Amino acid sequence: MRRFIIFYILVCFTVATHAQRAKMSREDYIEEYKDLAIEEMIRSEVPASITLAQGLLESDNGNSSLAVKGNNHFGIKCHSSWTGKKMYHDDDEKHECFRKYISVQDSYADHSDFLVNGSRYDFLFELKIIDYKAWARGLKKAGYATSNKYANLLIKIIEENELFQYDVIGKNSDRHKKSRKINSRGVRGNMLNNNRIDYIIIEDGDSFESLREKYDLLRFEILKYNELTADSVLRQGQILYLQPKRNNAAHGNYSHVIKEGECLYDISQQYGVKLKKLYQKNHWNPGFEPEIGDIVLLRKGKIGNFKSRLPKQQKIKEEPELEQELEFEFDGGL
Repeated sequence: MRRFIIFYILVCFTVATHAQRAKMSREDYIEEYKDLAIEEMIRSEVPASITLAQGLLESDNGNSSLAVKGNNHFGIKCHSSWTGKKMYHDDDEKHECFRKYISVQDSYADHSDFLVNGSRYDFLFELKIIDYKAWARGLKKAGYATSNKYANLLIKIIEENELFQYDVIGKNSDRHKKSRKINSRGVRGNMLNNNRIDYIIIEDGDSFESLREKYDLLRFEILKYNELTADSVLRQGQILYLQPKRNNAAHGNYSHVIKEGECLYDISQQYGVKLKKLYQKNHWNPGFEPEIGDIVLLRKGKIGNFKSRLPKQQKIKEEPELEQELEFEFDGGL
């Protein structure tokens, strides 16, 4: 019996020691997630070096409690819009709510989508995709993190680990070249771009299957990006986005006057704005349809002279649209 107890203790000690040694190094993290960062770069146009550097910094190389217990590699808090799983962790305050993901891939995708959809980060996508220094400084300028050293920390991680090489790989990938091939009329093959989102116009003979194969997409991606359902049918002349739509229309497009035959979904597709965001901006209940001559607000900002032409169902408050704040857990990643 004594021998068994001693053996059991030794086994437990060995397992515990192994667990301690299993802590990810910076090199391990990069090797594990570099391909995922490149995939996100191709999908969202966020530089792979920036994504990796933020992941390394915010998750302590994948070893933070948020990363280990909740696959949360960017310290994103719940906020009122979050409907997924949650976990609680002491950060700026005790017992704060953080997002919990099924996989690390979901955490990376949510991080990319936050940048893509946040109006405060619009200017970043005008920068060169391989200019990691400009991106790092732009993130700090946009209020992405409160630390004054945030940009320098990202740049240091990128340069010490040569993460910029993954930006070059992503930019030169066949998939990226295919989506960025621009002819003299600004058309990418038969691909167009609106509000910094790639889209196509459905032609006779197109199907979900043929489009998935041609543009290397999953069926759920096409449905999700265009707010379609599983039984939706493609029709010739229809706009179909190949990337997520945004929370706001492009600068200069502040409103749209409803014309005969138009519905709110048509406006959503025309300007590349999520349908649910149009309902929120205009203070309408989901399913409400404005009438001919009504004005649809497409961006936050001053309403001005449009008030008199707004539909009666629309209750307007001249206040900034609330946006998610992305906050991070700093666990000493450097």
